[in-house]
Formats: sequence, C-alpha cells, structure tokens
Amino acid sequence: MNEAYHVASPDDTNRVPDSQEIAGLLAKDGQLILPLWDLVEQAQCAIDDLVDVMGRATIEAVLSMSAQQLAGPKQQGRKTDRDVVYHGSQRGRVSLKERQLGVSKPRLRKRHRREGESGEVEIPAYEALQKDTRLADRMLEIMMAGVSTRRYAEVLPEMAQQCGISKSQVSREFIEAGARLLRELSERDFSETDILVVYVDGLQFGPYHVICAVGVDAEGRKHVLGFREGATENAQVATALLEDLVERGVSPFRKRLFVIDGSKALRKAIDQVFGHQNPVQRCRNHKLRNVLGHLPKEQHDQAKATIKAAFKLSADEGMAKLQQYASWLERDWPSAAASLHEGLAELFTINRLGLPSKLRRCLGTTNLIDNSHSAVRQRSHRVKRWRDGCMALRWTAASFAASEKNFRRIMGHAELWMLQAALNESQQDQQLADAMKAS
Repeated sequence: MNEAYHVASPDDTNRVPDSQEIAGLLAKDGQLILPLWDLVEQAQCAIDDLVDVMGRATIEAVLSMSAQQLAGPKQQGRKTDRDVVYHGSQRGRVSLKERQLGVSKPRLRKRHRREGESGEVEIPAYEALQKDTRLADRMLEIMMAGVSTRRYAEVLPEMAQQCGISKSQVSREFIEAGARLLRELSERDFSETDILVVYVDGLQFGPYHVICAVGVDAEGRKHVLGFREGATENAQVATALLEDLVERGVSPFRKRLFVIDGSKALRKAIDQVFGHQNPVQRCRNHKLRNVLGHLPKEQHDQAKATIKAAFKLSADEGMAKLQQYASWLERDWPSAAASLHEGLAELFTINRLGLPSKLRRCLGTTNLIDNSHSAVRQRSHRVKRWRDGCMALRWTAASFAASEKNFRRIMGHAELWMLQAALNESQQDQQLADAMKAS
C-alpha cells in the first residue's frame, strides 16, 4: 500500500512565528476573534482560558483591534483627520488569576489636547483587562493559606515571559480583597433568616480588639453576622455591633438565646438593644478559666471536676452545688469564690430551658466562635505589625470568610426545635403579659 510521507530534512527553513507576527495576522482578519474581543471589553471573558487557547498573540490582537476603534487602521505615510492618532507602542500588563502577563500594546495620543492634559488615550480593552479582580482574590487565598508576602513566589506558577509581582503589590491586592470581603460581610441581610442563637466574643490582634458575632438559624446552620473594632468590655462598641445587626434584619422583637463571654458591658448592651427578656448563657469555659486563674495548680483538677459535674445537674441543684463549693473556696481563695459567684445564674440558662445534653454541649460555651478565632490566629500569626484597627478588621473578615466555607451544622441541631419552642412560648407569654398590662 502506497502512502505519501513528508520527509523533514536539515535543509528545511521552517520556523515558528513570534507572538507579534501572529498578533498582526489576527488583527488583519478581525472577524476571527471579533466575538472574543467583545467579550473581553465587557469583562465577561475568562482571560486565563484565553491565554491557554490562543496565547499572548490573541491578547495583543484584541488590544490592536480595540485601538483601531478609536484611531482607525494604521496608514503609514498618509495623513488623517482623526483626533486620536498612533504614537508607537508600549509595554503593558494584564492581570491573570495567579500572575500578570506582559504584552505589547499600541500607544494612542490626542492630536489636539487642552492645556494641562497629558494627551494619552487608553485602549478600552486594556482598561477592561486591568479591572480584573481575580488576581486580588487569588492573593487573598494565598495569604489565608499562611503564605507571607516574602514567600508568595513559592506558590505562584512560573510562566515564560511573565511579569513579576512585587511584595508591595501582594499587600495592596490583599488589602483590596480584604476590604471588599469586609464590606460584603457587613452588608448581609438576615431579615429572612430565623436566627435562634447569637454568639458574641472578642478577638485580639496586637493592641487591637475585634468583637465578632456568629448566628445559628433554626436548622443549625452558622452565619457570620458582623464585626466591630473594639473590646467586649466597651459598652459603646458592643451596642453599636448589636444595633447594626438589628438594622440588617436581626429583629429585636424575636426572642433568641445569646451566648457571650461574660462581659458586663456586652450583657448590658443586649438588654438595651434586644430587651431584658432574652435568655443569656455565659460561656462555661470562660468561667472555668477565670476560676482556675485564682487557684493554685494543685487545686485545678478538683475545681474542674466539681464545676463540670454541677453543669450536668438541673439548674437549681447545680447552682446549689456550686454555691456550696464557693463557700468552701472562700476560706483560702476568696477571689476564686467571688469569680464563681459572679453571674452564676446565667451559667445554667440552657439547663433552665430544659434542653437535651447534646445540645447543651454546643450552647454552653462560645467554642463555636472560638474555633473560628483559632483559624484567624493560625492565618495571622505571621503578622508582626498591626498598623491600625482597619487592618485587624480586614484580617478578621478574610479569616472568617475562609472558615465559613467549612462551616457545618452545630452539634445537636436535630433538637433545635426544642429551643425554638421554648423561645416561642416565652415570647407568647411576654406578649400576653404586656397585653394584660395595657388593658
């Protein structure tokens, strides 16, 4: 069977044209990529896919075609009456998902310009490519993965003829993405979400504090509610955070359970914004740490066992046992006894509501929000200099947004209907009492 073959010999002079030659060819026959050019100018085209398919030449051809819409086709040696004319070419950059790509683009200038104007005219397609925010998003992902600005190059892929990204640009992109995340989180609306539980706790970044609020709906799903720069001991900051939640749909007329770290200022803010009828559960882990902080190390095991055993009893019986234990502590460690007495009734709020033990384990502490705090600390431990409160807020928002992707429903979510029923019954009783007073 005879077949035709092409035999490559050393005398062949075939070569691969460079990207500028391909760009010129594509620009001449614009119909080939005209739909692609429209998509890029409207910021609807995936630029990474574009590079993978047709390469740098296609981008340069798109830029050349976009320039022709303003200055017309190049006509060497001929005069034109257009106000926008070609003025050579210049290097530029387009943002890819994980890098920036150097390209050559036409340079346009105005023939007649006003006094004080530079005369430079930007190419519409180039401006559209410059506005791509995915580079900032990718930088945010890298920073949240624990990569410092000094080591980012180890995780960014290398590509021929690509432009480098400086450490200062990484920081700028991270600030931009963090600010955008903070704004998005601060504008969430919860008017259509039945938030049953609100956890509030504080987090410290160097000299700065941030109050964080996370909610749980009737199905056990977690929601990042909001942040405020300041400590939980600051009544004004705590009140501002809760008032912001009300403005975004967390109704003050619906009773819900608040789980807090034990701050008196935060407790006062809850009464002021949502009313004193809402049940408040103090974090048992915070209380245990406070009591142990006033005791010698040899007394820690006994204190832990006694306090945890009391939490398993009914509200009245558990409070009686802890009061008895506090009386015993008062002889040698009065400060530990005083810490145990403080806010004792609100340590047993969930027992008083008659909730099952599995659900009490989740609602008895601020562990739900503390776990997110741990993720924040893990991601931000490389930061040695906290410039201001805004920086702390951006890191908090970025870390919580990253943690939110792995949020699961809370432990005991199948029994949340019992909490919902208890809150609804208490609300109906209060409404009936208010109606009787009014009549």
